[in-house]
Amino acid sequence: MKKVINSVEISRFRFAEQNQVHVFLNISIIFLLVSILLVGFQNVGISQSNLDNYLYTGAQNNPGLKAKFSSYHASLEKVPQVGSLPNMNVTFGYFISPIETRVGPQQAKLSVTQLFPWFGTLSRTEDVYVQSAKADYEVFEDAKTKLFFNIKSAYYNIYFVQKGISITKENIAILNTFQQLALIKVETGKTSVVDKLRVDMEINELENKLLYLIDSKWALEVEFHKLINDSLTTEIITPDTLWDDNLLLSKSSLLDSITANNHLVKQIEHKILSWESQEIASKKVGGPQIIVGLDYAFIGKSDNPNLGSESGKDAIMPMIGISIPLYRKKYTSMVREASLNIEASKYQKEDKQNELTILFERVYRDYSDANRRINLYVRQLALANKSLSILITSYSNDGQNFEEVLRMERKVLDYSLQLDKARSDKNAATAFIEYLTGK
Repeated sequence: MKKVINSVEISRFRFAEQNQVHVFLNISIIFLLVSILLVGFQNVGISQSNLDNYLYTGAQNNPGLKAKFSSYHASLEKVPQVGSLPNMNVTFGYFISPIETRVGPQQAKLSVTQLFPWFGTLSRTEDVYVQSAKADYEVFEDAKTKLFFNIKSAYYNIYFVQKGISITKENIAILNTFQQLALIKVETGKTSVVDKLRVDMEINELENKLLYLIDSKWALEVEFHKLINDSLTTEIITPDTLWDDNLLLSKSSLLDSITANNHLVKQIEHKILSWESQEIASKKVGGPQIIVGLDYAFIGKSDNPNLGSESGKDAIMPMIGISIPLYRKKYTSMVREASLNIEASKYQKEDKQNELTILFERVYRDYSDANRRINLYVRQLALANKSLSILITSYSNDGQNFEEVLRMERKVLDYSLQLDKARSDKNAATAFIEYLTGK
């Protein structure tokens, strides 16, 4: 009778153990299928549309970008200021003691004069500020493209942290199943209680990591909301699996586009054009200036009755003159200043292009590395999931190598996180290259 009871008890434990194993295997299979589906299916259109909406919101709301745009408009207002003629001079004089003239006493005098700079001076001065305004516009464009990169980068980081939270929660759930399985093995005498303690340690570490990821997500969301300058309560929608942003141009074409189209390079080009116009304008400022004027004299009635209608006739005297700048040192210095600034700006442009080339090579390396890592971790994750399934089956049968099960489970977690990190890094590298090309 005692043997029968022991046999029944052992059968009951075995039956429970098998049920737990089947449940765990079903969870593992579902987890594997979900991972494959997340890799294979991407809701690209909706996800990219969400990001585009965030970019539009940032362009509309970001205060730093608005400041750059206002500065550009302020620089435009300088153009009509320098393109206008100097103020007209109007003077009025009243003679306390009238000056006697042939037709009567001169009582007052009104003078109007206008100075005209040498031909082409105003237009060239306008060109100086037009090109300067265009340089400010390129500063605005650079700020806009940089803002877009920062928004994209923050978005991809939020995606990665969100995926990290999701994957970590899934792994905690799987470890809880491991814990139940280990308890069954302990109860049936197939393994030591150490296996259960190992699972507890793993769960504790993952729960701590989960809390860190949640805190990190909040910090990234605050950064993101401040970039687009909207409410912190607005939900940030990220995709289940990040799409691939591939570079469509060859490496050499991208480099050519950067050195020609980068907004900071174009800003320097407009500075060069501005200094070139300044050089020409300085030469023209050193030319003569034409003065045109009119004097109107108010004449009182004469005491001489023989003058008839000539008595008290006002006098009008048109004038024309020329201002000759005899002291040339100032104008020569202005021309030399503009010439030296042109030379400095050309060196600055070359230096900026070299700097951008170095940046591009580094980012293109990161882009290529992210591509390789995506391909690697897709393969590694599939192999790790397959290995984990085999190890779980083996452990369910003989209770051996539980440490290998946990080690492989950590591999699955690590590869899952690394895969999403590679996707995030690739898109961030693409976004930075687009920023460098001025897009």
